[in-house]
Amino acid sequence: MARLGVDIGGTFTDVVLEVGGDRFSTKVLTTYAAPEDAIVDGLQQVCTKAGIAPSDIEQIIHGTTLATNALIERRGAKTALITTKGFRDVIEMRTESRFEQYDLNLTLPEPLLPRQSRFVVAGRMDAKGRELRPMDRAEVEAVVDDIKAAGYESIAVGLIHSYLNDAHERLVAEVLAEKMPDAMVSLSCEVSPQMREYERFNTVVANAYIKPLMKSYLGRLAGRLRDQGVDCQIFLMHSGGGIISIESAAEFPVRLVESGPAGGAVFAANIAAQFGLDKVLSFDMGGTTAKICLIRNQTPKTSRVFEVARTYRFKKGSGMPISIPVIDMVEIGAGGGSLAHVDAMRQIRVGPESAGSEPGPACYGRNGDKPAVTDADLVLGKLDPAHFAGGSIPLYPDRAQDALTRVLGDPLDMDAVESAFGLAEVVDENMANAARVHAVENGEDLAEYTMIAFGGAAPLHAGRLCEKLGVSRLLVPTGAGVGSAVGFLRAPFSFEANRSVYMKLSDFAPDVVRDLLADLAKEATGFVRSCDATAEILTEYKAYMRYTGQGWEIPIILRAEDAAAPDAAKFQALFEADYAALFGRPVDGMDVEITVWAVNATTPAQPTTPVASFSPGKALDGGPTRGVFDPALAQMVDAQVVTRAAMTPGDTVVGPAIITEDETTIVVPTSRIARAQADGTIDLITKEDAA
Repeated sequence: MARLGVDIGGTFTDVVLEVGGDRFSTKVLTTYAAPEDAIVDGLQQVCTKAGIAPSDIEQIIHGTTLATNALIERRGAKTALITTKGFRDVIEMRTESRFEQYDLNLTLPEPLLPRQSRFVVAGRMDAKGRELRPMDRAEVEAVVDDIKAAGYESIAVGLIHSYLNDAHERLVAEVLAEKMPDAMVSLSCEVSPQMREYERFNTVVANAYIKPLMKSYLGRLAGRLRDQGVDCQIFLMHSGGGIISIESAAEFPVRLVESGPAGGAVFAANIAAQFGLDKVLSFDMGGTTAKICLIRNQTPKTSRVFEVARTYRFKKGSGMPISIPVIDMVEIGAGGGSLAHVDAMRQIRVGPESAGSEPGPACYGRNGDKPAVTDADLVLGKLDPAHFAGGSIPLYPDRAQDALTRVLGDPLDMDAVESAFGLAEVVDENMANAARVHAVENGEDLAEYTMIAFGGAAPLHAGRLCEKLGVSRLLVPTGAGVGSAVGFLRAPFSFEANRSVYMKLSDFAPDVVRDLLADLAKEATGFVRSCDATAEILTEYKAYMRYTGQGWEIPIILRAEDAAAPDAAKFQALFEADYAALFGRPVDGMDVEITVWAVNATTPAQPTTPVASFSPGKALDGGPTRGVFDPALAQMVDAQVVTRAAMTPGDTVVGPAIITEDETTIVVPTSRIARAQADGTIDLITKEDAA
């Protein structure tokens, strides 16, 4: 079966074709005006490499940053919100928390919709889903007439407590269908049926805001692929680490916001399974951002809420909360295209602004005049200017040196190499600090973890990150440069359905819980069945629980028998065990409450083959060398240059060294030894561990 994985990033579009046991891949610059152009270009390249026609492709799995970029850059549709009277300003008031407590000049992010785009109706449900005030259809019709007259093309409907009773939202949808049949409508009871109105309203607004853009793009993509003779099913990677149909993606595009990074986490989890690793730190660094994710027992950690478009140095709380199932990861503005500058305190700062693919870093020769991380990597000797991206993109060291000297060197009295060293150390420390904080928040010690690095820029920086974090082992798998696209091809079909139904264990209603979980299982399996009509479907049940009075919940995994025959005592025991594992001990004498119920339906994960053992090979030495800057030694060193293809299982290379391939470059620091595993993975360990 010929399967194609496509990942549109901020700088590169990665395309991977798997035919039988063979894999063919390429990286092409992302075309912002028409992203489908880069996909078609990459598709043609990999089909030529594989010797097949585009019409031979039987399945395409796609992930994209288009939804994220539209939210960050505010390039969505003209959108209106219909909400309950008295709640018009919820998305602007936020939660009234200060994400930077001591900043007297703190500026909160602007909501996606200005106040004049938010309309109210008087109908009202109470916190138990009972109707307090009936919805007046004539009032709704008058509001819709105003919206239509103003020329809105997409409408979000978010009414208070609609997650318990959606009758009022359905009535508004009926009126919209009658009076504005061509408008796109998003209902919060479908997009995110969960408590906490700020997160729910923000999520449905974001869905409506990007829905016309994503629906248009997905339609254009399907048309362009048909023009190439490709007439197969197209699926989309969603933020929770699974695959949904193109039709579901068009209706709920907000679920695609973290699709690319989710593919990377699935890729790392697959590698962890092959090596039998239970504690893995996934490090994905591309052209625009770096993503760090903790993977336990070959499963990425998940969450119900994440933030997009953070405005304050990527600080938690400064972005738009999106309430959907998502793989939990920390994301910072540190990619190959991230730009550097000197701030008012004469300190080097990197990101979150990025050069992207247009114009790209200064060394691309596309009129970029600001130094990026890639410029620093080139000046420090990590990149070969004649063989970047397999030689398809020539690099210009003189332009990188000029940009580094002008923007960083002159203000700080440094030469180009020292400027590049400073830039690289800042970005590496930013990423290491993000990993430390993420680990502490999850109660983990990174010294016990193995790092798996992928993405075009990650293998250049992963060795230094390991030195900073005290991580002794680093794996760089084959296909690392296009890891997220490979991850798409490893992901199962899956969908998580969730709903907020508040319940205390002291008032536990087994019949209500059983029926609720059965309804959620039916909804989730229906989505998965629309993607695959015959595959086995597995279900996982979760209840989000907390002690009464606490602000946030923890997810508790339930067995199928717990869902079929719910028991309060069993739920209490499961909660206390998980709570004690996280916080050290349970709290005696307090009631426990459940706020959200969820069911995830998924096809079985693809079976993995354990990596075979191998005999020690030869030590590769005596080959060509080039000067590379080793930040741990703060000086240039002579590094051996080896091609990845020249390394057979068991072969070793002693750092400092450079291992090259078409899609990325692996930097082996002086402190490390690299060895080739049986599957082609490059395994970097400390010299102390190798002794």
